[in-house]
Amino acid sequence: MQRAKRLSLIPPDLFGEIARVKEFAAFQGQNLLDLAAEDSDLPIPQSIVSQLQAFALDPSTHRYEAGRLGRPEFLRDVAAWFASRFDVELDPETEILELIGAKEGLAHLVWAFIDPGDAALVPDPGGAVVKTNTILAGGVPHEFSLPADRGYLPDLAAISGDIVSQAKLIYLNYPNNPTGAVATLDFFKQVVDFARETGILVAHECSYSEIAFDGYRPPSILQIEGARDVAVEIHSLSSMFNMGGWRIAFAAGSADAIQALNRLKSHVDRGQFGAVALAAGWALTHESNNTDLAVLQGRRNALVDGLNGLGWNLDKPKASPYVWAPVPPGFTASSFSEVLLTRAAILTIPGPAFGAGGEGFVRASISATGNEKQIQDAIDRIAQNISLNWQ
Repeated sequence: MQRAKRLSLIPPDLFGEIARVKEFAAFQGQNLLDLAAEDSDLPIPQSIVSQLQAFALDPSTHRYEAGRLGRPEFLRDVAAWFASRFDVELDPETEILELIGAKEGLAHLVWAFIDPGDAALVPDPGGAVVKTNTILAGGVPHEFSLPADRGYLPDLAAISGDIVSQAKLIYLNYPNNPTGAVATLDFFKQVVDFARETGILVAHECSYSEIAFDGYRPPSILQIEGARDVAVEIHSLSSMFNMGGWRIAFAAGSADAIQALNRLKSHVDRGQFGAVALAAGWALTHESNNTDLAVLQGRRNALVDGLNGLGWNLDKPKASPYVWAPVPPGFTASSFSEVLLTRAAILTIPGPAFGAGGEGFVRASISATGNEKQIQDAIDRIAQNISLNWQ
């Protein structure tokens, strides 16, 4: 059989390869510490699971999605959460859309706005969803850099005017994957001004807004005046409440963009299982993730302090489950990831997996690393098995 030629334009799925490596390590009996995982190993709070069970017993949730933009109850709960969390009032009938995960929403947003020949502005380093779907849609992804000396915030004024004139969408992600960087309201104001001047739609993935430490609270771009005219922000409950397998998220912002995205999605899916959406909405308005944050902060501290004890000089990230670590002298990102795996049984992701701008770094995740003792054991393995020369 002949596959579509467009499949040859995109790389294999990174996490499929990671799963293969993990399976091989398990087969060999290795005590592998997975610092590559994005999926949380923490349980969903039992109160949320109980709500799901109760909603699943209601036959009305067994039918197709009940509302035009999603379950009306879920949309109202999202609006209430947004008002409480960010002091932003959203109209659940026009400015919020239920998604089957953030990845799905980002991919379909591209298809709703990018025609063949159009450009999308994407960060380097950054996630692949917008880039690959722009290619599949016949568009052209133009990468912009995230300079470390700017806190991994882009200089929008440095993007070529010729490229900007071709662009219809710019993708941003803060708290950031893979760098762990955070954005300020001042930066978001610059983004909104840029979008209003150019007519470019902002797609801001804010999946890690609730994974933050030391009292820090990441902002929303929708807090900026005028943002609701030019931006769509995507939030996910996968990180917030460990619901990765539940596949539930939402888009909020520009009513025009929400309408366009919903029009495309109406030809692709029929919404999430109603019981999942209702339980997720209940979680937004009734639960907190403070217990999980305490666990993740302990893991973050153990990992960063341990690495710093071996010669790194890392700041503790304010948000996100990621530590973006430079590789020691004498290594490339790929060679250091390989040495970590083969000599210390530690799985990380080399920075170039997120784009050429990721060379010289590896990404470590604290999502599924077990307890702090296991992290310290991994640090000890590095110290005992890998020669590090910081001169």
